[in-house]
Amino acid sequence: MKELITKYNLSIKAEEIEKELEQIREAAKGNFNQENLKTALGAIDLTSLHTSDTPEFIEKFTDKVNRFKAAYPQYPLPASICVYPNLAKTVKATLKEEGVGITTVSACFPSSQSFLDVKELETRHAVEDGATEIDIVLPHNSFVAGNISQTRKEIALLRRVTEGKTLKVILESGALQTGYPTLQEGLEAIAEASLLALEEGADFIKTSTGKQEPSATPVAALVMCKCLKAYMEKTGNRRGFKPAGGVSSSEDAILYLTIVEHTMGREQLSPKYFRIGASSLANKVLTSLEGTPVKFY
Repeated sequence: MKELITKYNLSIKAEEIEKELEQIREAAKGNFNQENLKTALGAIDLTSLHTSDTPEFIEKFTDKVNRFKAAYPQYPLPASICVYPNLAKTVKATLKEEGVGITTVSACFPSSQSFLDVKELETRHAVEDGATEIDIVLPHNSFVAGNISQTRKEIALLRRVTEGKTLKVILESGALQTGYPTLQEGLEAIAEASLLALEEGADFIKTSTGKQEPSATPVAALVMCKCLKAYMEKTGNRRGFKPAGGVSSSEDAILYLTIVEHTMGREQLSPKYFRIGASSLANKVLTSLEGTPVKFY
């Protein structure tokens, strides 16, 4: 499983990745400052993905974004609000702030285990109801079985359904990282999945659903960012990266920000190319910025 790694002239070696991460962790300590915390705050996809979510709850959740600037005018709004697809219309009807995306998970999230026409229909409904960004899950059942043509077919179809919208493909990198006999093979699988998703039109590659362990890991993030860099160098197209799942502290956010900056440069850190997915992270970043506990979101 090295066809795309070879095509993009990538070197993915587990030992070298781990050594590089040691340097990045040291750099992240120096990156823990107000500027980068603000950047991280503005990259957050403010997320509610609970079985108990109701339209009434999502209205209140969305209204917090409407009220944020009155309370904290010095800080950026989240990049988007992320909900289940049947609640996209609730966010659209409630959201008043411009520039905040409406994200929905789709295509039978989080497992991607269903019929392709069901995935297509759910995604089409989400777009019709106002979603501006769609997060889908790589079909592991095809990818891990080596059915790469079917994997490509699914992503390509959903890319067509979401034409004009932002498409994020979730690799569930933890499952890939640990699902092979060696770490080296797991990292190669993450790289192949990353490049495949990018070739089929993903605007972002995303680590995890947050619904299984392990979720995001720094080693997976570094491999994915290396793929983004290789893809950009070969095609001239800059695409985005989103760590999600287990990003639970301000220090985590700055570490992932540093991985992106180290690999892709500071220009990669705008919300157009960098997102963070977490339901509780916003308050923690605000607490770090304010130096006192904040429970706004």
